[in-house]
Amino acid sequence: MRRFWADGLGLTEVDKPAALRGRGGVWFRAHDADGAVTAELHIGVEDPFRPAAKAHPALLLDSAEALDAVGSRLRERGYPVDDTERSSFPGHVRLHVRDGHGNRVELLAEA
Repeated sequence: MRRFWADGLGLTEVDKPAALRGRGGVWFRAHDADGAVTAELHIGVEDPFRPAAKAHPALLLDSAEALDAVGSRLRERGYPVDDTERSSFPGHVRLHVRDGHGNRVELLAEA
């Protein structure tokens, strides 16, 4: 998860509150240019594990150029990036990717 969310998408890992650390998982944050938190993602651990093949988070990026750059970075790291639905959401461009555990993630930007 760290390789995908931090290295691939550029989110920052943050410490979980002490009372929740024993549950496993990891938390990440996204920040804007001024350092304000724009998103927070909490990834938990399930046993038995089953990837989320349809349900997914969607992250809005700043621009189509940023979307393309992230897509390229994820491809370089070996993640399966699918941009066959790039223009299927009016007013946006998007792609889908699977994290290292098979969970679906959507990345989009205004067109």
